[in-house]
Amino acid sequence: MGTRSSKPQKQAHVLMLGLDGSGKTSLLYKLKFNENVWTVQTVGFNVESLDADRSSLVLTVWDIGGQRAMRPHWKHFYPDAAGVLFVVDSWDQKRLEEARKELHRALHSEILRGIPLVILANKQDLSGALSAGVLCQKLDLRRVCQGRAWFIQPCSAATGMGLQDGFRKMVYLMKTPLRQTKEDIQIKMQSNCRSLITIKKALACGPQS
Repeated sequence: MGTRSSKPQKQAHVLMLGLDGSGKTSLLYKLKFNENVWTVQTVGFNVESLDADRSSLVLTVWDIGGQRAMRPHWKHFYPDAAGVLFVVDSWDQKRLEEARKELHRALHSEILRGIPLVILANKQDLSGALSAGVLCQKLDLRRVCQGRAWFIQPCSAATGMGLQDGFRKMVYLMKTPLRQTKEDIQIKMQSNCRSLITIKKALACGPQS
């Protein structure tokens, strides 16, 4: 993410949703300004433009308030959305079921059918934060995301870890056909499995004299 280039750039409308307190606004400003900004709960929405590195695409990110009273109004922001970023507090397990219900409700909207999704698993810097794999199961992502390109990115608004990766993944999902994204993910998983098998064989052989 950085300053605008002189070349004309296309813009994509991206929604940032999630419960209040999940860290949406802090995450957005950490990425944009590389600063830890103290924020209050967003009442209504914020709008920021972000440039993805080495991309001709500018993301216009709509950070929508996540308070209970605001969530019924999320649907008014769905038209023209090219992607959805859903921020989850990985540490707050008490509200995880609430987050799951709101995520599923949004994804079941006809307007958002087939729209790429990136889950930003925020607050990974906190002890006890759930891993991306555990969150994937608890949010039931494989079932609810059938027919859509999706990815779950561990990140931290406090440290900046994973933020650029998450937004770059959103750009990738928006620009790449669904079949190719599935093939890319399968190849990556196979590569990771081969690496894991190699490591296990090395450990089984023990140290060489």
